[in-house]
Amino acid sequence: MTAPRTVRVGDIALSNTAPLTFLAGPCQLESRDHALMIAEKMAKICAENGAGYVFKASYDKANRTSVSGKRGLGIDAGLEVLAAVKAEIGCPVVTDVHAPDQCAKVAEVVDILQIPAFLSRQTDLLLAAGETGRAVNVKKGQFLAPWDMPNVAAKIASTGNENILLCERGTSFGYNTLVADMRGLPQMAATGYPVVMDATHSVQQPGGLGGASGGQREFAPLMARCAAAIGVAAIFIETHEDPDRAPSDGPNMVPLDRMGALVASLMQFDRLAKADPFTL
Repeated sequence: MTAPRTVRVGDIALSNTAPLTFLAGPCQLESRDHALMIAEKMAKICAENGAGYVFKASYDKANRTSVSGKRGLGIDAGLEVLAAVKAEIGCPVVTDVHAPDQCAKVAEVVDILQIPAFLSRQTDLLLAAGETGRAVNVKKGQFLAPWDMPNVAAKIASTGNENILLCERGTSFGYNTLVADMRGLPQMAATGYPVVMDATHSVQQPGGLGGASGGQREFAPLMARCAAAIGVAAIFIETHEDPDRAPSDGPNMVPLDRMGALVASLMQFDRLAKADPFTL
């Protein structure tokens, strides 16, 4: 096992041995006011519980199930909103990139570039993200094993950028179904890179509604609790004040009014796990 690495994002130290950080926000950006509302509430919740906070939202959901699916504000308007969140809330921000030519532009604003799971083996995208020098959160492909991720990380590291986060988001398990194998968290942590658990996408049902993805949001807190009890660097949770009216991924998002109690509970598990790490 490689010694735990620390990735610094703003004032936050992300490490498998440091206090938990939350990457949280709506699935896609809807408006400036909406993003600021969620970011302000989540930043307050995390500060009250001794957790780090990074605002998450996508300017473009480029992998919607249907061509008619809502994709978001687009890169220019989206980056303006993310810049406003950084300036007014004072927290770091993370968003997805989908093509190599987006990376440098997005890196001018965001603190963490996120590689979607479907694109986790796209070499040119990984290299372009690494070359920005920003932290890169790579979601493990639904088709990859945890022990495949060192090869993914090595592509980014080949640029000289070691600011890498490895994110679990479930593995394909039959049609429209994902399974989260919790053994993957310590297996990826053995690389030394900080591990992120995507608690909401791991309960997604890809394409489960025919023209859109379904989900089982009632299990998202359970996934988060399992990961916190193991001990990870960060929990990724999409949240919305009214998930059933959200433009994307509503079925697996956690209602915003539940996040205060959830974060408080998860921090208790985090303190226990990191005070006495379990090893065989």
